[in-house]
Amino acid sequence: MNTTENIIKQCTDKSCNLYDFWIHFVNLTQVSKLAEIGVLKGNYAEKILSNCDSVQTYYMIDPWRYLDDWNKPANKENNIMEQFFLEAKFNTDFAADKRVILRGKTTEVVEEIPDDKLEFAYIDGDHTLKGIAIDLIRLFPKIRDGGWIGGDDFSKTVWQHSIIFEPTLVFPFAVYFAEAVGAQIYALPNSQFLIEKNKDQAFAFIDLTGDYVDTSLRKQFRLDNILKLQLKETFIWKFARRAKQLLSSKNL
Repeated sequence: MNTTENIIKQCTDKSCNLYDFWIHFVNLTQVSKLAEIGVLKGNYAEKILSNCDSVQTYYMIDPWRYLDDWNKPANKENNIMEQFFLEAKFNTDFAADKRVILRGKTTEVVEEIPDDKLEFAYIDGDHTLKGIAIDLIRLFPKIRDGGWIGGDDFSKTVWQHSIIFEPTLVFPFAVYFAEAVGAQIYALPNSQFLIEKNKDQAFAFIDLTGDYVDTSLRKQFRLDNILKLQLKETFIWKFARRAKQLLSSKNL
């Protein structure tokens, strides 16, 4: 029986990076209708559309605009986001007959996808607690029974980028969400995750990496740990600035 865990093993054995993994996954499961949240320049979409002949419909969801309430490094000014949008279109023009561009936040455009329509969706959105909660809750009804939601930035630390940015909470929120809806969720290499929607299964968190032993948050938000991170980041920033100054002086 080709279970999800068996499919994951086959994909992992054949893959050297996350793109390879998802290409193999889509091909093995013969996905025809899928969505991606957080397209940016369209690199993931281009890989899937180039290498997966089974795909017939690919929904590309992204606001491609500056967001006032999103404190993450990828939040750029509107002119840069417009350039990213044009790049995403260019990178996927070869599959224009398969793609459906939904320009907007998940809450603004996801209802253009009918319920139970998708076999697979990939989330690479804003990674904050607010973002992953909205994306999973609003996307789950769009997945047919027996389908999957995969995603990126299943980071073991909430301080994925820096403490000056909003914490990344794809992990553990995706695990909590899977438990709430009674789904199985897999922790995968390269900070990826996969949720299986199957009415005949019960919740299980299957860590195939051995890296996600603690789904609680208390330790990561302890004041002493945050202060250590702040001191470390301050030292690194000052060191980098001093090194840049020294290099500049030598080039004069």
